[in-house]
Amino acid sequence: MKTQLTGKDRWRAERYAVNPERDALFTTISGEPVEPLYTEDDLPADLDAEIGLPGEFPYTRGVYPSMYRGRLWTVRQFAGFGTAEETNERFRYLLDHGQHGLSTAFDMPSLMGHDSDHAKAEGEVGREGVAIDTPDDMETLFRGIPMGEVSTSMTINAPAAVMLAFYVVAAERQGVPAEQLAGTIQTDILKEYIAQKEWCFPVDPAMRLVTDMIEYCAARMPRWHPVSISGYHIREAGSTAQQELAFTLKDGFTYVEEAIARGLDVDDFAPRLSFFFNAHIDFFEEIAKLRAARRIWARELRDTYGAKSERSLLMRCHVQTAGVSLTAQQPLNNIARTTVEALAAVLGGTQSLHTNSYDEALALPTEEAVRVAMRTQQVIAEETGVTSTIDPLGGSYLVEALTDRMEEAAYGYFAKIDELGGMVEAIKQNYPQREIADASFTYQREVDSGRRIVVGVNGYTEGGEGQIETLRIDAALERKQMGRLEAVRARRDTEELDRTLSELREAAAGDVNLMNPLIECARAQASEGEIVESLQRVFGTYTETPVF
Repeated sequence: MKTQLTGKDRWRAERYAVNPERDALFTTISGEPVEPLYTEDDLPADLDAEIGLPGEFPYTRGVYPSMYRGRLWTVRQFAGFGTAEETNERFRYLLDHGQHGLSTAFDMPSLMGHDSDHAKAEGEVGREGVAIDTPDDMETLFRGIPMGEVSTSMTINAPAAVMLAFYVVAAERQGVPAEQLAGTIQTDILKEYIAQKEWCFPVDPAMRLVTDMIEYCAARMPRWHPVSISGYHIREAGSTAQQELAFTLKDGFTYVEEAIARGLDVDDFAPRLSFFFNAHIDFFEEIAKLRAARRIWARELRDTYGAKSERSLLMRCHVQTAGVSLTAQQPLNNIARTTVEALAAVLGGTQSLHTNSYDEALALPTEEAVRVAMRTQQVIAEETGVTSTIDPLGGSYLVEALTDRMEEAAYGYFAKIDELGGMVEAIKQNYPQREIADASFTYQREVDSGRRIVVGVNGYTEGGEGQIETLRIDAALERKQMGRLEAVRARRDTEELDRTLSELREAAAGDVNLMNPLIECARAQASEGEIVESLQRVFGTYTETPVF
């Protein structure tokens, strides 16, 4: 008796000429195979329960009922270069051209906890971001910008507690108490050991500092997000979308567990945990990743960690388009890449968005490139119609199937990490580091072989390379910043400085929360490097075990 084929099987047999060699080319950027057709057979068994409605558990379709019908995402362009004066000018430029909130990029010495006159800072001051050595620099950075009214994001991790102390003191000088400050500081130290490699201390004391910040902000800074759990840099290091999702969420769960172990109620701090994801070039995969992230976070916070407040279940996120997808070859093509990635972030339901500039594979962005990047968001918001309907892709056979696949892959990684003793132990054993290195190698091999085409790099390379203007950082800015630091050191009260640094070391040797001692050091005009070096005398330093 002949079997009667139905649905997708019948279509494949009758209308789809199977070519296994060509079919193997159709994969997501993560290397997962993509079916030629998706139907209702690929949807979850209980679709309504899995996707729900916007603003309702499990938040697959968005964290707020009205989403962009009620309010657009925040345009939050990342900016920072040179000294505080130059970046203050860029901040004002962005605000004047339609940006809603500020996002601060720090230079490499600041990210590593070094002052600008440190031997390792030579040639790096103000290059990748703004140089901030003292509370005076932080005050200058926000001169003329009302800190009690603007929302600020700061992308810094290992010395995040120091920069938060500087920010609090700079706001005090404007007459703004800590309770009124709104914004986010990244603080995600686990992903530093996993991917970005900017650390000051060993893992365990670094985790203590993160928990100190969560505890302090829960009590004193109700509008501040003390941790932005960041998959962005995990993805930039070469991970797959599944790895970005899994490792980011597991980092987040680890911070939750540490805070609960400190004695905090989950509902007292979880609403102020936020997320930072990458929007890569594979359009539907990225949309599915954000949908799966919301669903997993809500379920685990409710069922595993006992959260009772709805606000604790909402996985609010910032998204930045993929820097690693940008190419130095034919850089104007990057405008198209960034547009596609930004649209994926919007359709995925982000709460704020940074769009990369087309020249960022070559240098820090020029004002023209920044303007094009911002206009990209405004075109999406004002001209395309994608904000007219909440979650227009909800129920899509493809998107829902990819969302389920993302969720399944994430739980597979969670199980493996738990077998290793949790995320901290997995990092110490280099497990996520190896997974990312393997994924990066696989992707690069596909590009090198020509199996995966990158336009202008290994395909469609004809036409030559057009020259574009790039931003150059004047070497004199490094000398200027070192002079600013020297001037602060010359006029401060050294006895008060020594007293506060000594008290900080005593507190670090005990088990008290370090935020108040750090703020006292900032009020005494201690530099970032002096504070970090004082803590290193107690905590020690960290050297990574090689992955290979």
